[in-house]
Amino acid sequence: MKNFFGRVFSTIVGNILTLSVFIFFIVVLVFVSILSTPSKSVNNNSVLELSFNNIVMESEMDQSVSLFDLSKQSKVYLLDIINSIENAKTDDNIKGISLKLDGISCGATQAEDLRHALEDFKKSGKFIYSYSNTGSQLSYYISSVADKIYQNPLGGTLLQGLSSNVMFYKNAGDKYGVDFQVIRHGQFKSAVEPFMRTSMSDANRLQLSELLNDLWGNMSASITKSRKINDQNFRLITDSLYAFIPELGKENKIYDVLAQENDYQKMLFKKLDLSNDKNKSDFEILEEHTINIDDYNQTLKPDTNKEKIAVLYASGTIVEGDGFDGIQSKTYVDAIREISSKDNIKALVLRINSPGGSANASEEILYELQELKKKMPIIVSFGDVAASGGYYIAQASDKIYAQPNTITGSIGVFGMIPNGKKLFNNLGFDFDEVSTNANSDQLKSLTTPLSNTAKNTIYKSIVLTYNKFVNHVSQNRKLTFEQVDKIGEGRVWSGKRAKEIGLVDDFGNLNNAIAAAAKMAKIEKYSTVSYPKRKDSFEEFLNKFQGGSVEASLQKELGTDGMKIYKEIKMINEQKGVQLRLPYDIQIN
Repeated sequence: MKNFFGRVFSTIVGNILTLSVFIFFIVVLVFVSILSTPSKSVNNNSVLELSFNNIVMESEMDQSVSLFDLSKQSKVYLLDIINSIENAKTDDNIKGISLKLDGISCGATQAEDLRHALEDFKKSGKFIYSYSNTGSQLSYYISSVADKIYQNPLGGTLLQGLSSNVMFYKNAGDKYGVDFQVIRHGQFKSAVEPFMRTSMSDANRLQLSELLNDLWGNMSASITKSRKINDQNFRLITDSLYAFIPELGKENKIYDVLAQENDYQKMLFKKLDLSNDKNKSDFEILEEHTINIDDYNQTLKPDTNKEKIAVLYASGTIVEGDGFDGIQSKTYVDAIREISSKDNIKALVLRINSPGGSANASEEILYELQELKKKMPIIVSFGDVAASGGYYIAQASDKIYAQPNTITGSIGVFGMIPNGKKLFNNLGFDFDEVSTNANSDQLKSLTTPLSNTAKNTIYKSIVLTYNKFVNHVSQNRKLTFEQVDKIGEGRVWSGKRAKEIGLVDDFGNLNNAIAAAAKMAKIEKYSTVSYPKRKDSFEEFLNKFQGGSVEASLQKELGTDGMKIYKEIKMINEQKGVQLRLPYDIQIN
């Protein structure tokens, strides 16, 4: 027994020492990294290069901390990028911008924000050139603002318009014995169609078609204007996939010059009026006069004004809980209360990029925002998606900004409880039970069909939530209940149509929303402060280390398409209680 306790004690001590060494090693690495980071400066006759190898993020809430992925993530967010482009416009050391956007991963409204910033930069008279090997449709949308587009002769871009693919589960449920018990309110609430049908309903096909045509109409109008291509020719180009063949793309004004990247660099060398040096190659000299967006942002002086405008970033699915994956209600309630307690915060901008989620969590967040509104103005800025629960939490606003390509609306409610009894029976499992009351086994079991009482109860709850949703919108948007109900019923709208029907106030980006908040708060000099405040990255890492990051591991194993299917299945399990959720995930490529 003595030897046993000795071994246990030595094991515990060994584990503590191992963890201590590990922590010490991480701290040393961080310290060395800070000391070795050089200060940034901009040489005369420089070009600002915009190239992105990671997802364009809007705040630290988009950062991932994973045991399985320790790759460096940029700390420069969308607002930083836009402000850097604006600053470069008047920076005498910056002669122009070089776009290399093949690796960019961002949403449609983020791309629109970047494109508008570049259009504004061009007013300075400075150049913008673009080079692409194999670009995406979204990267070309941004690059089309350039004075000249250089294209690798063996590359190409798949300009083809937009499409949306919806996965249906009914046949799989019938085959394996899962009954998706669904209750919904609103004919356009197609979030549950995949569990009830094998194809789109006419209502869903209508809203998807109108939405995609609105989004593509906005994008193609910007491209054709910049490239001086008429609408008929551009439709022929996209329908025929001409941009995928560089020679055909050049013939049809999609590209200006077919060239290798080193030829593009030689062009920039001459454009910057750089001089040869016998001790360095021209490429080395060009590199010294090229500054990327991350480094350039470090050269800008941060705002230090005492009066603040808080920007609350609400990105992801709305769920109940306390954490940083998505919009977890307790985390956001605490953040809103902290904002309210700060006397130097004069206004709030709520930046929403969410397809919705839990009705209860959405209501918790909205209530806290309504309380905050009694103290300060609240301006809302919509990103790519602000639908269903994402639109719900915007109803404490003084003004709502969106982009034409924003996906919003989806004012509808649904509930779903899968019954997998037949599936378990087929696997050889049987169930029996006793209960004290008529519905003791209802609304909590995955092996029990819904009774009529349970169905009626859920339906009443859904109607109650829907009416509450409509009333919130009616009061905030100054519309009648009937007007909101008519444009509600779960229907999804583009930002363009949302403005026409009164769901948003104006078109604008996050900067526009911040400026409006300052005006409403009657302050001229201010700086912004972001919420929620995340934990220290090392603390989050240890939390991940303790629990493991299953999704990060699966991402590596399954790849993008496999992960998409995994998340669809996971979403079924997450849909507990009444849901305010966008019906589908639309990928803009």
